[in-house]
Amino acid sequence: MISGIFYARFLAKEGPRIVAQSPPNLLGPPKTSLLDFDHLQPYIIPRKPFCNRVVTVTDAEGKYVIVSHPVLISHEKYPRNEFMFNFGVVVEEGGDRGTFEGIVRRLAVTFGEMEVQDMYLSSQEDMGEGADIGRVGKGKEREREREKVTGRRGVEGLLEIVREDLNNYGECMIPVDEANTINMKLFPHYRPPPEVKPWHVPVAKLKLSEIVDPTWDLTMQKIIPHIDGASDVRRIAHTASVSLPLAQSAIRHLLYYDAVLLLDIFFFGSCYAPRPGITDFVANVGGMADECAGYACIHSRQRLSNYHLARLMTTFCVGRSVAEWLRFHREAGLDVLRYIDVRRFVQFGVIKGCLYRVHKYVVSKQYIAALATGQAAPREGGDDLQRYTDGAHCFDEIVTQMNLTDEEVTGKLKDLGLKLPAGDMTVFYR
Repeated sequence: MISGIFYARFLAKEGPRIVAQSPPNLLGPPKTSLLDFDHLQPYIIPRKPFCNRVVTVTDAEGKYVIVSHPVLISHEKYPRNEFMFNFGVVVEEGGDRGTFEGIVRRLAVTFGEMEVQDMYLSSQEDMGEGADIGRVGKGKEREREREKVTGRRGVEGLLEIVREDLNNYGECMIPVDEANTINMKLFPHYRPPPEVKPWHVPVAKLKLSEIVDPTWDLTMQKIIPHIDGASDVRRIAHTASVSLPLAQSAIRHLLYYDAVLLLDIFFFGSCYAPRPGITDFVANVGGMADECAGYACIHSRQRLSNYHLARLMTTFCVGRSVAEWLRFHREAGLDVLRYIDVRRFVQFGVIKGCLYRVHKYVVSKQYIAALATGQAAPREGGDDLQRYTDGAHCFDEIVTQMNLTDEEVTGKLKDLGLKLPAGDMTVFYR
């Protein structure tokens, strides 16, 4: 939602001024306006190095953000051989400011071209240089007169329509005159998605099979049926008969549009620990525990009580694997596997912010020392596992890259440890 929109200029005699704005009390004296123009003026008409690019600034109270695009046109026909102006929008702090960068950039380009073509902006000085915040009413009267004479809309009228149309419809198409039109649309701004690793597990956030159609990328069509919330990216690529880089690229594309999320591979040998969000689960805030029961309980008739679900969720801890967690509850009289799908139960906890995965790493002091001296190149005939013992590779990566189970990796590490000095190798969790 756009709280306001403005057009500012640097006037040769009066300095920086707000020439047009919507609403009229957007920028001006602090007692009568939403934002204090004098305080923000250095950022609205900034120094030359900040011109011709998007500039973002937050007001002193941190409530609003100004997204603008100051423009500097150099030509001898202007006073001081320069014409500087700025179009900006004001939005509430916390909003997706990236969405509005395209809007101010489009305004800057459109009006910049119109100024170069026939001095559209600078010619409006005939309304009296400095049609600023103190003379908005008179400015509107002169603007109406100019529209009758020139057949083109004034800036203030345009800004008002732009703001209303973008807020109400998310787009606008406004003719300025016979040759120029302001045509803009608000698009959601998505941040670049994280890198997709072969050992990540994509989980669909919507029914992808219902939205895919024959016009989609062939790789995307191939991998979507295999996104089941359990298969890692490497397995999906293999099963779908596509290359791993293409599968990673396709899943990253789905991440960009928030169609999937990434989790870690589920192993019974993995460890999980509580996060602060687990308190909401215990209190069943928003029916979270009830939702978990519907997602993870195997049989509705044997649904575990919220008390038991909370007890299960809160007994995960660092150093206790899922298998050990199951044994702990079995010895306490609850055979968890009879009632819940453990993988889905853990996934629910991670997705809702109740749990986090505790990753396992291995470090070899000898290998770290070799890395420090530049002598860590793998020896011919040496153990392939050695390159994973620098503390930078989690077990998920080792398992996926070497196509082994967690138990097989652990066994091979023990064999490797026998060839090294006693106490050289350490496994740690983080």
